[in-house]
Amino acid sequence: MSRPDSDAPQDVTAKGVQRGRGPTMGDVAKAAGVSRPLVSIVMREAPGASIATRERVLRIANEMGYVPDERARKLRQNSSRLIGIAFELQQPFHGDVVEQIYLAAAESGYDVALSAVAPTRDEPTAVESLIRERCEALIVLGMKAQADDLQRIAERVPVVSVARRLKAPALGIVRGDDKAGLRMAVEHLASLGHQRIAHIDGADAPGSADRRASYRKTMQRLGLGDNIDVITGGLTEADGARGMSELLTRPVPPTAVIAFNDRCATGALDVAARTGLRVPANLSIMGYDDSRLARVPHVQMTTVSQDARELARAAVDLALEQIHGQAPREIIVQPRLVVRETTQRPG
Repeated sequence: MSRPDSDAPQDVTAKGVQRGRGPTMGDVAKAAGVSRPLVSIVMREAPGASIATRERVLRIANEMGYVPDERARKLRQNSSRLIGIAFELQQPFHGDVVEQIYLAAAESGYDVALSAVAPTRDEPTAVESLIRERCEALIVLGMKAQADDLQRIAERVPVVSVARRLKAPALGIVRGDDKAGLRMAVEHLASLGHQRIAHIDGADAPGSADRRASYRKTMQRLGLGDNIDVITGGLTEADGARGMSELLTRPVPPTAVIAFNDRCATGALDVAARTGLRVPANLSIMGYDDSRLARVPHVQMTTVSQDARELARAAVDLALEQIHGQAPREIIVQPRLVVRETTQRPG
């Protein structure tokens, strides 16, 4: 039995590609019988190849499963056409905004690079990853970094902060009107006849201070100041559950609760159900954001919409303005009340 030449590739596919790696531009060139530079011209859609050659090269590349190296291509360009997004992986509303940023960026000929903030991955790591990708601007969602730290990042690359009120002239700012949103929530519940309206706040989360202050001010304006009840909550279902459990220990519990966000409200809903309370017959509960959680068919949560689409488009607009040399500015997006099935008149 003959032995294979030890210098030859030992594991080659029928398409002429060594197993264990994807096809390269050189593999495509060899299969098409053309030079590697000509394949590059075809892949870059640059002039210099005939229509017939282009069609043949693209057909062979597709058959071989060749995928152009976008990162290498961008490194050769003066402009990466990339907008970076740093976002909280565990926040459903951030996912909604990211989806809309993709659409808005594509309409302007830009692509998006994502970098998640998670319990095991901090904000500086997420930001540095995007800068290494040569993003032309960064959009940071609900980032908790100090304004001075964000302004130092803005000295390296344009930055747009979303969903947070900041005094930072070097940054583009896009945020919802948190004070108006909580005012709408309290007014909605008061219009239904609720007087004992409690608020599970967001602790130190961006926007929490404004929402908390607006809750207090609106309750006082409506003559309900004696019923003000603020529980320290947070961003998660566990925070909402803990806050709801505490409210239910009151001698006279509230008839309505406004949670900091939809995740927090989901935790409050769970506790209410486990203790035998029917929502909204026995207790009305509201969220904030109008994230995908609020729209789940079996939940149908009354909430305040921050308008993810409008926030995303405004963020992309500000990012592009700064890329093209315009000064940073602030855009405030007005929220709106979304009434669904978790609020009604007190029983």
